[in-house]
Amino acid sequence: MASVETAAEHERILREIESTDTNCIGPTLRSVYDGQEHGLFMEKLDARIRNHDREIEKMCNHHFQGFVDSITELLKVRGEAQKLKSQVIETNVRLQEDGKVLIGSMEELKQCRVQQRNIATTIDKLALCLPVLEMYSRLQEQMRAKRYYPALRTLEQLEHTCLPRAGQYRFCSIMAENIPKLRTLIQDTAMTQLRDFLESIRKHSDKIGETAIKQAQLQRSLDSSITLQPKALIGRRGRKEAAAVTESSGEGGSPLSEQDSGILDVEDEEEEDVPGAQDLVDFSPVYRCLHIYTVLGLRDVFENYYRKQRRKQARLVLQPHSNMHETLEGYRRYFNQIVGFFVVEDHILHTTQGLVNRAYVEELWELALSKIVAALRTHSSYCDDPDLVLDLKNLIVLFADTLQGYGFPVSQLFDMLLEMREQYGEILLKRWNITFRQILDQDNFSPIPVSTEQEYRQYTSQFPLQDPELEKLSFPKKLPFSEFVPKAYCQLKEFIYACLKYSEDLHLSSTEIDDMIRKSTNLLLTRTLSNCLQYAIKKKNVGLAELVQVIINTTHLEQSCHFLEEFITNITNVPPETANATKLYGTATFKDARHAAEAEIYTSLNAKIDQFLQLADYDWMSAAQSSGGLTTSDYLVDLITFLRSTFSVFTNLPGKVAQTACMSACKHISTSLMQLLLDPEVRQISIGALHQLNVDLKECESFARAGPVAGFQGDTLLLAFSDLRQLLDLFTQWDWSTYLADYGKSTCKYLRVNPHTALALLEKMKETSRKNVVLAQFKKADRDRQKLIDAVIKQLRNLIAQHHA
Repeated sequence: MASVETAAEHERILREIESTDTNCIGPTLRSVYDGQEHGLFMEKLDARIRNHDREIEKMCNHHFQGFVDSITELLKVRGEAQKLKSQVIETNVRLQEDGKVLIGSMEELKQCRVQQRNIATTIDKLALCLPVLEMYSRLQEQMRAKRYYPALRTLEQLEHTCLPRAGQYRFCSIMAENIPKLRTLIQDTAMTQLRDFLESIRKHSDKIGETAIKQAQLQRSLDSSITLQPKALIGRRGRKEAAAVTESSGEGGSPLSEQDSGILDVEDEEEEDVPGAQDLVDFSPVYRCLHIYTVLGLRDVFENYYRKQRRKQARLVLQPHSNMHETLEGYRRYFNQIVGFFVVEDHILHTTQGLVNRAYVEELWELALSKIVAALRTHSSYCDDPDLVLDLKNLIVLFADTLQGYGFPVSQLFDMLLEMREQYGEILLKRWNITFRQILDQDNFSPIPVSTEQEYRQYTSQFPLQDPELEKLSFPKKLPFSEFVPKAYCQLKEFIYACLKYSEDLHLSSTEIDDMIRKSTNLLLTRTLSNCLQYAIKKKNVGLAELVQVIINTTHLEQSCHFLEEFITNITNVPPETANATKLYGTATFKDARHAAEAEIYTSLNAKIDQFLQLADYDWMSAAQSSGGLTTSDYLVDLITFLRSTFSVFTNLPGKVAQTACMSACKHISTSLMQLLLDPEVRQISIGALHQLNVDLKECESFARAGPVAGFQGDTLLLAFSDLRQLLDLFTQWDWSTYLADYGKSTCKYLRVNPHTALALLEKMKETSRKNVVLAQFKKADRDRQKLIDAVIKQLRNLIAQHHA
């Protein structure tokens, strides 16, 4: 069994040796020598080698004849190869000989081709360098001609197109080094021209504005019935043309002209053809500088610089002179400069793309508008001449219309004009106050005598007098009023015309104009004219005749108020019955003035009465006399005479003024006589003094019964003396029992006697009676009278206490 395994192992090793690479046979052989049967293995190995040798021998014997035949054929091929080699060598020698001429020709062709390539390269290089030189030459010419924008475009083309194509040459390097210097020179030169332009338009903005305002005024005067916007102030060359030139400039041409900045010569312009901003100002420096800075990539820098400088100029333009308010020319120069400034900005806005935008211009205008309004409010407040204010208003309207034609909002200016309307009204009121006072000072306060029909018609044309009775009278005759009435009425109409003048061109409706005129007229009536009338009434040394004439004058002026209403309606075409229409307060004004004159009449009359009463010299301690022996006091006789002559003048007074004055005078006399009785300085009064006062009172009652003024019914005027009459009757008749018994009853005989008044007068009589008792204490009648007085005083005090409780 072990031999079988060994044989199988040896067989495996042999197969492995046959199939394995010689380099890897070592481990296999080691396994053989490690075993115990290596001898047996060697025998099997020898047997295997012998088997392989026999197989090799068999194969060699099988292929030997083919090998011999191959060697034979190889020997034959060697001879033919020798012949072929000889032929190839001969052919090569002949070819070498024949190719020497061709090789020489090829060398010559090679040299020609190299020269041709060098020539083409040279031509190409020159073609690239010549445009550089030509462009640089053109650049130098443009710089000498001061055509900086084309020069800058040439410079840009030279730097970015021509020089990179030309290559690295020394002259190209020199040109490249000069390019930044030339660019800086162009930039500085353009900025210098822009500064010159800004300085020029700052100096000449007055002329530009004046021309723009003239153009707007001419535009408005062409057809005042149609609202037209003033055409854009660019003269005969329109904005479209300027914009087209600007666009073409962007394609490489020079923007507009290369003329110097500033105001152009327009002296040869015809008067009908008002030159525009483009005719007055050369804007090419702005366009040129804008394009130059745009090409340089510094457009933002240029825009900021331009706007900053223009803002500074705006602040200078908007700063008014300190004495601007003194003359209209100062205001006109101020407005011309502002209009000139914004005309230039509007032109720049429409002829450049983005240098200034609408928002920037509107911001500048808002700033300007606030400063203009503030300046006008300040300076116009110094003005006290209505003609100057009216001229200023017209100038502001023209200023606003001019700028409105360029699209600027001007509503604030018209609002300010409405504010100035109040100031204008105040100035008018001051002037008319002086006028009315002069008329009143010059008036003679007497009816106007007219001797001819012409004079009569002259006055009635000035004042709407409608008096059929007066017209029936023959000449000469007198108008009821004084010169003040027609003059004042004419001045009222002049004032209305002055108010209407201010309201023109303010774009107000007829209703608004009517309302403004009526309100101003009301102020003139209620404040100015009323104060003037009060001044005339209250001034010193005004007689009763003058006051009577004032009442007559104000009555006629009051009656003329509806004519003033019609006058305002005719000039405003607004009927007075329009809703919310302001009514004239003239009726109330003249009524108040008339009432003031009436009150002044009453006051003056009472003051005159007081002067007479100051002459009263009663002997309060006089002894009792019979009434037949007493006469009316002299002062009272003179007073009654004065009153009769005065009231005869009052017959022309309207209404119940005369009756009121007469009643007031009688009441004042009664009150003054009562005050004489109750005067604290009069401590004692005798019954004789009361009898004298009773006589004077009868004289007054006689005057009242005589009817000094018509219109009183019955004994109405006597009621003014009833208080004093009942008091004197009570004391002179000593009817205390009736008074005390009937006190408080409506049928009381002494209903108007106040117990306090009676007690005060009785106290004064008690003092007189007491002194008489002391002097004649042994007379029983005096003692009895004293006791009676004491008893009445006691009863009066009880009556007063009961009434008070």
